[in-house]
Amino acid sequence: MTQALEVHRLTAGYGPLRVLHGIDLQVGAGERVGLVGLNGHGKTTLLRAIVGLVDWRRGDISFQGRTISRAATHSLARAGLVMIPQGDSLFPGLTVRENLDTGAFAARNWKVRATRRAGVVKLFPKLGDRLDQLAGTLSGGERRMVSVGRALMAEADVYLIDEPSLGLAPGIAELLIDTLTSLDLRGGAMLIAEQNRTLVAGKLDRVLRMHGGKIVDSEDSGADEGPAPDASEEAV
Repeated sequence: MTQALEVHRLTAGYGPLRVLHGIDLQVGAGERVGLVGLNGHGKTTLLRAIVGLVDWRRGDISFQGRTISRAATHSLARAGLVMIPQGDSLFPGLTVRENLDTGAFAARNWKVRATRRAGVVKLFPKLGDRLDQLAGTLSGGERRMVSVGRALMAEADVYLIDEPSLGLAPGIAELLIDTLTSLDLRGGAMLIAEQNRTLVAGKLDRVLRMHGGKIVDSEDSGADEGPAPDASEEAV
């Protein structure tokens, strides 16, 4: 299988704090892979490290066969590696339409932004009636739809999605996960970090568990139990 994303012996952290410990990960073209585990065990840090949003990192990262360990975050987004962060991170003073269009900032996407926007509205029909509404006035579920839709405007090769269900009502969370996992990746790939494993059960090609800054075997039933690692044990 052709690998869309490869991580080898990745160690990363913030300041003196080491959060990730020698991560190895491969996501094949066309794959949907999940990362599950309690908060504080490194899921978010792993996604942020892949796109260069941590204080420091060591190891090798490859995207579509090219080393990206020294690449700038904005250049990765232009190249087709897009991260959807936790929460909404919208521009509250801009309309839904304007927020969506910011996801099509690359020249190749900007030219077809109306077509891309129509595709997002097809996935999230509720946004069709909200295009001219200020994002700051939307409900929590609607804001999350806009946040996800903005990333989809880029038609990326690999999507890194961090805790998409965070803070949402169960029905809205399930709708969002179902929409994401049903996307036509067109040979691309998807890596979803999600604390609620029941939401992604049976909807992904593989589900990996994170514990203590490491990816552990999915058969290890105790891997995602217990408190988050103590900072004093994680310091470099």
